[in-house]
Amino acid sequence: MEWQGSADFWIGLLKIVWINIILSGDNAVVIALAARSLPSGQQKKAIFFGSGAAVVLRIALTVVAAKLLELSFLQIVGGLLLLWIGVQLLSEEEHEDTESKGSGGLMAAVRTILIADLVMSLDNVIAVAAAAKGNMVLLILGLAISIPLVVFGSTLMIKLMERFPIIILLGAALIGWVGGETIVGDTALQSIARTYPSLHYLGAVAGAALVILLGKKLQRRHSQ
Repeated sequence: MEWQGSADFWIGLLKIVWINIILSGDNAVVIALAARSLPSGQQKKAIFFGSGAAVVLRIALTVVAAKLLELSFLQIVGGLLLLWIGVQLLSEEEHEDTESKGSGGLMAAVRTILIADLVMSLDNVIAVAAAAKGNMVLLILGLAISIPLVVFGSTLMIKLMERFPIIILLGAALIGWVGGETIVGDTALQSIARTYPSLHYLGAVAGAALVILLGKKLQRRHSQ
């Protein structure tokens, strides 16, 4: 096919893969946090299904992302969802009975991954769509290639979390940071954000702090 031999096609594909490498770090953290308490076999399934479904969701989302971002209060709702997810992931018992973690645990992890990725990908997919320039084949190929990147990143993050528990706290804080950023980036708050440019960072810091404080409080309550 002509498009396969086009330099523009391959350049566009490289751009999309590179964008996904850069933007997949926070998604890998979410996947690792959601899957870390599952048995090893369930972890692999959660990472595979969560990553694959998230990429498919991104492809669908790319078509409508620009319009969605224009809707007032959508990012506020999405940001609040991320804060809730961050708190839940941090407050989970780190050593739950693995026998009680069946398909319910797996499905819960995949559901968490999908919700978080949906919110965190709203502005990311705009960059991918811009690189694809309307070429759906390019878009689908680029995002499909990103699956192993996210899977590898998530697997690595789980191993690091097992060895360095502080990464769990930092990962939850990252989700809170993105949640705070998402809330203050809503179109309903644009005029305030223009008047107070520091609001972007204040919202991100507040989101990270809220997740850590509430998550740790619930964690202590669970351990009692």
